[in-house]
Amino acid sequence: MHADDRVDLVAVFGPEHGFRGTAQAGGSEGGHEDPATGLPVYDTYLTSGRALADVFTKSGVDTVVFDIQDVGARFYTYIWTLYDCMEAAQLAGKRFVVLDRPNPVTGRAALGPVLHKEFATFVGRQPIAQAHGMTVAELARLFNGEFLAAPVELETVRMAGWRRSDFHDASGLPWVPPSANMPTPDTALVYSGTCLFEGTNLSEGRGTTRPFELLGAEGLDGRWAAAANGLGLPGVRFREAYFTPTFSKFQGKVVGGVQLHVHDRAAFDPVRTGIALLVTARRTWSGFAWRPDHWIDRLTGSARVRTMIDAGADTDEVTGAWQEELAAFRRLREEYLLYR
Repeated sequence: MHADDRVDLVAVFGPEHGFRGTAQAGGSEGGHEDPATGLPVYDTYLTSGRALADVFTKSGVDTVVFDIQDVGARFYTYIWTLYDCMEAAQLAGKRFVVLDRPNPVTGRAALGPVLHKEFATFVGRQPIAQAHGMTVAELARLFNGEFLAAPVELETVRMAGWRRSDFHDASGLPWVPPSANMPTPDTALVYSGTCLFEGTNLSEGRGTTRPFELLGAEGLDGRWAAAANGLGLPGVRFREAYFTPTFSKFQGKVVGGVQLHVHDRAAFDPVRTGIALLVTARRTWSGFAWRPDHWIDRLTGSARVRTMIDAGADTDEVTGAWQEELAAFRRLREEYLLYR
């Protein structure tokens, strides 16, 4: 865009992790000048509403273009950057354009619980499913039609050649890590389920070369992998694993746990797998605990998963509890799908 004389590119906006993607979770790169173009880079992380609208006004843009790779999970914050920027663009009187990108884990079906509005945070602003099965352009259409107080002037630019059944490798595009702990398409495949371990005292694999595929804690042993394999979950096996995180939970300590090996990604259900791992971890390790801030409730979108598991519910009972709301969301999203 900067090299095209037909485009007057005047500003760049960085989300969580920053415009260059160098910051860890919960961080950004701040405001700075882009060395390649000399353009001002504005930090939008944790800015929303009128304050973000003022950033757009200050920047001098008349059109905001969203071009960020999502990974298909409700708690991946880029889609809420999309939502916040759409809201702010409407407040500032700016046009909004979304350049669509593939959902790397397909757009076949929505999975998991739907957010309850009283649990809305930056890891879930609006009631969509935990694995939404949509592209960013489809989500923008959904946000504009259902959730924004006033619609923004929206244009969505469709992809050519993408099918809802396509995993990332079908695109022929290289995988560029969209954030520091999303190094491969395999990470994205499991993320919408195993990110739930952020809400526990177990490591979700940050600080390893396989984040969200390696899970564990001090004191865990092979009983967890055995219990998880005993469930016969489709498309995945669990290997007893030991690892030493270089940062985040258990930094520098040897922990035991599991590594997920997805052998049939078409049959694999990441959200059901994540719930099964929570249930079996709690039953096989006496040290299991939720994060004291109830972060798990923000990730799952309600207190239901936590309270049901604490009450002894099994995987089928927990996943069965959200089927009615999930069916309603699947019906709602149909109107906004761009690819059939």
